[in-house]
Amino acid sequence: MTTDPDHLVVVEEFAELRRSLDVGLARIDGHLALLSQRNDQIDREFTDLAARVGALEHARWPLPAVAALTALGALAVTVWQALGR
Repeated sequence: MTTDPDHLVVVEEFAELRRSLDVGLARIDGHLALLSQRNDQIDREFTDLAARVGALEHARWPLPAVAALTALGALAVTVWQALGR
């Protein structure tokens, strides 16, 4: 039984294609793992940022209420001074 040289070339080319495919799939798996890790990191950072913004919103001064109280105080002082003279 003789081996056909064309058959050997085809087998070698298939083996090279398979190796190339395996390397490509390994690279894609690595990239997907990296993207998944970055996504998890971004999710954690987003959660931390949302908590910080919530804390800042909770601790902020209610400026409209402070302005209204200041205006009422100024009005009271003005009326007191007008009536006191």
